[in-house]
Amino acid sequence: MYAITLVIQCPDKKGIIADVTSFVYQYSGNIQYIDQYVDREKGAFFMRLEAELNEKNCPYETFIEAFEKGPASEFTMTWSHQPIAYKPKMAIFVSKYDHCLYDLLGRYKSGELAVEIPFILSNHPDLAPIAKAFEIPFYYVPVTKETKANATQEQLKLLNQHEVDFIVLARYMQIIPEELIEVYKSNIINIHHSFLPAFPGAKPYHSAFERGVKIIGATSHYVTEELDAGPIIEQGVAHVSHNHSVSQLIAKGSDLEKIVLANAVKQHAAKKVMVYGNKTVIFT
Repeated sequence: MYAITLVIQCPDKKGIIADVTSFVYQYSGNIQYIDQYVDREKGAFFMRLEAELNEKNCPYETFIEAFEKGPASEFTMTWSHQPIAYKPKMAIFVSKYDHCLYDLLGRYKSGELAVEIPFILSNHPDLAPIAKAFEIPFYYVPVTKETKANATQEQLKLLNQHEVDFIVLARYMQIIPEELIEVYKSNIINIHHSFLPAFPGAKPYHSAFERGVKIIGATSHYVTEELDAGPIIEQGVAHVSHNHSVSQLIAKGSDLEKIVLANAVKQHAAKKVMVYGNKTVIFT
């Protein structure tokens, strides 16, 4: 037996659900989960399905090939698939901040994150001891104006060698080049505070403190060529008051970043996120 996840996007049309479920039944599959969403304004249909099938009666590749020729072709689907047991390979990019890195690695070691982490990459050597403590290879690839092109090629080489499925920027303080974004479109996840664009700069929490903000937040999104404007995956907020100091605001913000990023990674790894335009559909 094996279990498979299908995620589907296509123009909305009568009969999609009936056709897909009948197809699974035709191949003796048992649907364990199904959810769908229709964007009526744009006439777009989205569906996520999990099914269990018998390897002897219907091998994985046989099912995929038949689906491509059947429902996928009939309804002009943009679709993808993944064995539920598969753990996608996730590379982590970091700079000097370590809170998100520690959190991801702790969840990974405990089995909470269903991923594999082939390596950690940084433009600074500072966090190498953390990678060593968790027994994960660490690559130091410095990025300067003069070396950026070579650094990008080195990053792409490592990602290709390790067959990485997606990248997580765990407070990686560098602008991702277009070449890397193109290769990993909708597969680079970023995390940052939600003070932009009101409080830009190196000390946003200090600026927010001076303005007496009452809410702080964090946003995780896919990286696009437009800085910090990609499709949003997950967000979180926390209420603060005049009693909170700058250091307390920063601590709360760091906690939010860890939780929001971890949730985004879980959703992406389980193929629960579908991107269309600059928006996302998140299935439960």
